[in-house]
Amino acid sequence: MPSIHNGAARPAALFVMDPAHLPRLFPPGVRERLSGVLRLPDDAAPHPVPAGGIDPAEVEVLITGWGCAPLTEPVLSGLPRLRAVLHAAGSVKHHITEACWERGLSVSSAAAANALPVAEFTLGAMLLSGKDALGTAARYTAERRPPAAARTHTMGNYRRRVGIVGASRIGRRVIELLRPFDFEVAVHDPYLRAEEARELGVAPLPLDELCAVSTVLSLHAPAVPATRRLLDARRLALLPDGATVINTARGSLVDQNALEAELVSGRISAVLDVTEPEPLPVDSPLFGLENVLLTPHIAGALGNELERLGEVVAQEAAALCAGRPLRHRVQRSDLDTIA
Repeated sequence: MPSIHNGAARPAALFVMDPAHLPRLFPPGVRERLSGVLRLPDDAAPHPVPAGGIDPAEVEVLITGWGCAPLTEPVLSGLPRLRAVLHAAGSVKHHITEACWERGLSVSSAAAANALPVAEFTLGAMLLSGKDALGTAARYTAERRPPAAARTHTMGNYRRRVGIVGASRIGRRVIELLRPFDFEVAVHDPYLRAEEARELGVAPLPLDELCAVSTVLSLHAPAVPATRRLLDARRLALLPDGATVINTARGSLVDQNALEAELVSGRISAVLDVTEPEPLPVDSPLFGLENVLLTPHIAGALGNELERLGEVVAQEAAALCAGRPLRHRVQRSDLDTIA
């Protein structure tokens, strides 16, 4: 990849995101490294507008994030020298348009960095679900005494059968994090080759079989037409009694009404960081169930984890300016299989 440096001048860049995210993504140390290779504005905006004395006509790099408006042809027409879009978040589907690909822009995403906290959240959810920590805590609080021994005989994480739906970045990281534990891990992904499954150390299974044998089923597939309501009423019914569904991917992967019916019955449990709709209606029965842990889309990068996303962008900017390949480049052909 040719360097975008023009002589000794640093290429001009704009931050295009909700300004509230800027200081957390790029605290002083990260911003200093970024400014070593790019000429930066003082602030951010949701649109590529003049900022900090930088003329959009000179801009070669956009640093995007949550809140970035779609980069349509009219927007790009005001950025004649634009060469690259470095996204300080996960999915690029909300702002990268066909016009970006037609312009031949280089696109990079910090999705790999955002995958790490999601995988960590998932691991925690798996370990706690094996102990029925949520339900036990609710009963302990209500009854003010430990649960009867009869209620604990099905608890535990020794040789639990874990099913991973989607060998995505997050799915593979979850598999890696599970290695030190005594779990039996299987995976379903139509794009996963047999040799890849062997390298990951997991058994590839058809989805129906995976549902039937998994005491915990964790969803890590992208939200694309082929995965909409992938976990429907029939597949939910295949899950063993007492199984736990963990969804940190997208609510659209699950038939929400069918899942609600199973959870209200108490037959299975769930840890749901995403739902459809999101957020749930205030009168949803899921809020009152002791077998359901609901969180408001917090598995991804938050707080000090945002700095990791900024670090990825700083590394990508340095590579871009030096003419090295982008480590986290997104291709147009990737869009059908990524979140």
